[in-house]
Amino acid sequence: MKVAILGYGTVGSGVYEVINTNKEIIAKKAGVGLEVAHVLDLRDFPGDPVEKVLTHDINDILNDPEVKVVAEVMGGVGAALRFTRAALEAGKSVCTSNKELVATHGCELMKVALEHGCRYLFEASVGGGIPLIRPIMTALHGDDIVHMKSILNGTTNYILTRMSEAGAGFEESLLEAQQKGYAEADPTADIEGHDAMRKTSILASILEGKYVSCENVHTEGISAVTAADFKYARKLHAGVKLLSVITRENGRVSAMVAPFLVREDNELYGVKGVKNASLICGNAVGDIMFYGSGAGKLPTASAVVADMAEAAQCMAEMSAAKQVPAWTEEPADVVPFDEYKSASLVRVEAADEQAARKSFKEIREVAPSEGEFAFLTSVMTEKDYVKAAEGLNIISRIRTDFVD
Repeated sequence: MKVAILGYGTVGSGVYEVINTNKEIIAKKAGVGLEVAHVLDLRDFPGDPVEKVLTHDINDILNDPEVKVVAEVMGGVGAALRFTRAALEAGKSVCTSNKELVATHGCELMKVALEHGCRYLFEASVGGGIPLIRPIMTALHGDDIVHMKSILNGTTNYILTRMSEAGAGFEESLLEAQQKGYAEADPTADIEGHDAMRKTSILASILEGKYVSCENVHTEGISAVTAADFKYARKLHAGVKLLSVITRENGRVSAMVAPFLVREDNELYGVKGVKNASLICGNAVGDIMFYGSGAGKLPTASAVVADMAEAAQCMAEMSAAKQVPAWTEEPADVVPFDEYKSASLVRVEAADEQAARKSFKEIREVAPSEGEFAFLTSVMTEKDYVKAAEGLNIISRIRTDFVD
């Protein structure tokens, strides 16, 4: 089956490579082979084998009746949205790694696909090369997933790993991540949690079957985490991870991204470097974990190509219209942030010790450092935490995934 690729950047070139390298394997597993007929990009690539299929005009793809499946790996929500919609309206299935587009327009595009007898697939938009969305939507159909904790951003996980293992500061660890190519020149989307927020929006929407917008995912990044926080974490036999936490209870869903203390006995504690992982709790299956490369050229491309092979198989069998949108446009009933509950490690200036003991009441003191007082709170709502912290000189606060 003829396919096309929109964008020849890191992931796009990976998709091209995977299709050509694994051509026989894909054909054997899917029952239909993939052949790249067009690659769309504004740039030229002299000497690259892609030259023979390179185009600068989207209409070459839209007007080619032999192209049945398109990979959108451009990123953004401008041209990517226009081209995706146009391809779906032309009856071509679209597979993407574009988390921003899926998080903001996913439901709309799934409806367009359904209306035109094709598919909109996005396994690669969350977890890179880790099969995560498809297992949730198929293999776990018999379970009510009540809780999901995930590490969804390799850049932040690498930075936090270096801070933990080398005792380095945030800025030093970020610079190292940039030098190794794990962080962008402008790392804002990663370190401030925006990337993980979009992925959390997608996952929460799938789990709930209703739309959980990015605005309803409370998000905090890691730029305020310090080496001192790790010293306290070690005293508690824990590490610091940027977690995506989704909880479903009594018809409501809560979703947030923030740094958490994760204890050594938690499976997510050992997820280091640029790896990603997701710990899922179902009411029947219990706890299961997915782990692997959450980003990168070939891992992400592998997930895109898997979607392309599935779409090609469905197109060949004329069954693409059976796809049901993963969530509806109806807004989910999201728990207000001030009702979220957690325990926290709190550090205040030493002069505030007595005031903190009085405000928080039930606390556990953590071995002291000079000039400050650190303690674990009991489980409390965000509203109660804000009230208790009022007037205190808070040095830092990191939520915990455990209760003492």
